[in-house]
Amino acid sequence: MSRPLFLVPALDVTVLDGPEGHHAADVMRLRVGEELLLGDGRGGVASAVVQAVGRGRLDLSLTDRWYAEPPAPHLVVAQGIAKGDRGELAVQAMTEVGVDEIVPWTAARSVARWKDDRPLERWRAVAREAAKQARRPWLPVVSAPVPTEALAPTLVLHEEATVRLSTVELPAGDILVVVGPEGGIAPEELEAFVAAGAVPVRLGDTVLRTSTAGVAALAVLSARLGRW
Repeated sequence: MSRPLFLVPALDVTVLDGPEGHHAADVMRLRVGEELLLGDGRGGVASAVVQAVGRGRLDLSLTDRWYAEPPAPHLVVAQGIAKGDRGELAVQAMTEVGVDEIVPWTAARSVARWKDDRPLERWRAVAREAAKQARRPWLPVVSAPVPTEALAPTLVLHEEATVRLSTVELPAGDILVVVGPEGGIAPEELEAFVAAGAVPVRLGDTVLRTSTAGVAALAVLSARLGRW
């Protein structure tokens, strides 16, 4: 099993406590001599060895430290806000496969409507935990929700597109992929995206759920860009 990752404000720590210390000591039950990773979520990573275990805390000795460059180009997904836990499922899986930024999109056909910041905070918490699970040195950004007119996408996933994501010509810079909500992308939204220069693409002959379409798209892009 690979070394678990715990997120800390700074890497120069010798005591892991708080929520991360509780997870390490009381949930994972790490013991003296075991190794772990510390990450600041901004590319900084350190390896450490457990020296002592207390209730909700670990005493550590740092053994190495390094910096991981941010991936380029950035992969951004505008995720249509979905009802229930579908949005959170999408955030979790997209974070694990390598998304760099997630933009909640208040699409015309989004059934759910966010009335306060609580759903956004849940998305951010899910992304944080998924990044730890995936041992990611960079935490993905989960931006504030935006309307259609605020998006300038590169690619739009659409079941009626004729071009496949596996063969479309990719831009030189960052890539923003739009994923519709449960009801799909409205015709006027697709028209606006195309007018702004976006290319509609499809993944294959099947229609994926909003919670899985972005994950599949990121997998294809990661392979094409050499991330995988």
